[in-house]
Amino acid sequence: MTTPLLEVLEVGKSFAGVPALRSVSLQLHRGEVVALIGENGAGKSTLMKVLAGVHRPDTGSLRMHGRPLRLLGPRDALQAGIALIHQELSLCDNLTVTEALFLGRELQSGPFLRRRAMAAQAAAALRQVGLEVPPHRLVSSLAPGQQQLLEIARALARRAEVLIFDEPTSSLTEPETQRLLAVVRELQARGAAIVWITHRMAEVQAVAGRVIALRDGEVTGEIAAADATHERMVAMMVGRTLRSGRRTAHPPGAVVLTVRGLRTRAFPAAAVDLELRAGEVVGIAGLLGSGRSELLRAMVGADRAAGGRVRCGEVELVRPGPAAALRAGLVLVPEDRKRQGLVLDSSNAENLSLPTLRGRGVFVDRGRERQQAVDALREFGVAARGPAQPTRELSGGNQQKIAIGRWLLAGPRVLLLDEPSRGVDVGARADIYARLHELAGRGMAILFVSSELPEVLALADRVLVLHEGRLAGELPIARCTEAAILALATGQVPA
Repeated sequence: MTTPLLEVLEVGKSFAGVPALRSVSLQLHRGEVVALIGENGAGKSTLMKVLAGVHRPDTGSLRMHGRPLRLLGPRDALQAGIALIHQELSLCDNLTVTEALFLGRELQSGPFLRRRAMAAQAAAALRQVGLEVPPHRLVSSLAPGQQQLLEIARALARRAEVLIFDEPTSSLTEPETQRLLAVVRELQARGAAIVWITHRMAEVQAVAGRVIALRDGEVTGEIAAADATHERMVAMMVGRTLRSGRRTAHPPGAVVLTVRGLRTRAFPAAAVDLELRAGEVVGIAGLLGSGRSELLRAMVGADRAAGGRVRCGEVELVRPGPAAALRAGLVLVPEDRKRQGLVLDSSNAENLSLPTLRGRGVFVDRGRERQQAVDALREFGVAARGPAQPTRELSGGNQQKIAIGRWLLAGPRVLLLDEPSRGVDVGARADIYARLHELAGRGMAILFVSSELPEVLALADRVLVLHEGRLAGELPIARCTEAAILALATGQVPA
């Protein structure tokens, strides 16, 4: 047996007395991809930050090449050959590709930068990952998939032997995802050891050799990827049986949302008509850039529409805006919870109450705010220390529950959701699905956008498909398949 490239030996880590890791051990060998799975809050991010030198373990130790490894900070990890590629990219948009690659380790001759040498080395690093962009391009001009490859090139330029990917495909298109997976296989063939953290079970089977599951800070199982069925991985991660995502549809009620000739700024020539009835769940599918998010934002007035009318119940939104839409009973849970949906540095109570709580004059009724939050955290199944905890400290799934729950406290008639389960684990996803099914059963109308076709098929009673801002077709769930959706999404005319 060859010596492992990296070993984690009985590592423990606590925060404010609460254990995040409990005696975790694992090994990484050259030329292998290990998938690390687990619910949000299972300890995956804490473990990766220990490996990247961000956190120091309270107990246990690390070994690299069979020798003890002590990391006092991220610089030590990089020097040891360990690179963490974050879910949210850490590149500086105002730099060029070359400057981003050499940030903190610039080549110099005295006080002067060796720009030609850096550009040449940058071009070589970009070729390693198949990124065909000029070294002088600004980072801000790159697509998300290109920025992800640039992060990998930066790690390789620092001679990283261990690469840790934290949810790397969460914001990528399908072609970008496939390109990234191909690069990972190339890195594996060159002898790199790779940790792949993901909530997407298909990626595990596509790229990994082994699968390690964490739950409550402990390793709960390790299996070969060839044996990693969806059901087996879920069992290791969650430790419980999840409810089925599909619901029994009921006859819808009266029309509660009417959209006529709505045109967005992104597609000013494409007019959309649709109706939504009480108690039904309707999915909007389409390729990235098809105008799905823009349509939802135009409905509530978050973005100014280029034309058209929106009616919620008996209220015509003559001067649409989020406040007017809220008064009419129409709310939107946006796509990006961290930038658009929540104030992360505020408390759970403040985030939950922000859209709805009324004060006494200019003062906020803090007692009422706290009690409302206590009730909401319990009702929405949010795992949190309490109302005063900063929302930033919650896992992604619990943040998403608050992002949805804050608008449910307003008692809307129509709930719009943009990517309702992006970046959440299978347990939180099942909880969100069950909650949406329950709301529809009570008569709420739900319209959602999702890039994940299995999610569309699991949630929707019928599916609207957009192509270049236009409604390309509507599919009842009984004859809705991924192939049928993609055919409409790519502009194919049904036979």
